Amino acid sequence: MEVLVCVKRVPQVGGRIVITPDGQDVETRMSGFAISPHEECAVEEAVRLTQRLGGTATVLTLGPAEAAEQLREALAIGATRGVLLETDGREWGPVATAAAITDAVRRTAADGGGPGYDLLLFGNEAADTGDYQVGVRVAESLGWPCVTGVKHLETDGATVRVRREYRGTGETFEFGLPAVITVKEGINLPRYPSLPGRLRAKRAVLEQHQPTWSADGLRKTGLRVPEQRRQQATVLGSGPDAVPALVRLLEELGVLR
Repeated sequence: MEVLVCVKRVPQVGGRIVITPDGQDVETRMSGFAISPHEECAVEEAVRLTQRLGGTATVLTLGPAEAAEQLREALAIGATRGVLLETDGREWGPVATAAAITDAVRRTAADGGGPGYDLLLFGNEAADTGDYQVGVRVAESLGWPCVTGVKHLETDGATVRVRREYRGTGETFEFGLPAVITVKEGINLPRYPSLPGRLRAKRAVLEQHQPTWSADGLRKTGLRVPEQRRQQATVLGSGPDAVPALVRLLEELGVLR
């Protein structure tokens, strides 16, 4: 079974977000990078499927040369092939990204003289843009069935059965391959890379291509960080001396009458 997982290099979350002086990008010079939790689960799912059914788990990313780091992280946990669609660092919109991935899928099919991949896995959405579009757009371009938000997947290599939750209700879909599926965090528990896996990933040769950038028709005017809600604490006093001030405050709040 030939599985392709598409991932994206995104800044690690958790720290303070700072915008560049021109207002066009998020300042990432002091940030670490990773792939989103949804995509980590997609890589794990691909590795499990190919270990059980045989075949190849390929991981693809579109991004700058530094995105090879995220491909090697995926190789370290068991993916067998890495493909880098190298860009000049500009942010690609969902339309252009989907077109580049579609071209890569078709190129693999043409080179192999067959259908290429049996299954394409995406994270349900990227951790930075959260636009939910790329997987659906790729499926539409290829004419393949697509289910999003999946948290359970079974396949025998010919058909696939998936489950997802929507507004508190479980939904089950069964369809033939090839297909596109976007998965959510929780479909599995991703493994930690082993030391032999890291060494193997470090030596691996990545396949590289340079897709042509194209505008999506959308224009970014600028970014801004939402205004932070300010919180202020007032010290009323210490010990018994604070009691009169506390009583006055409770009267102002209407607690004491």
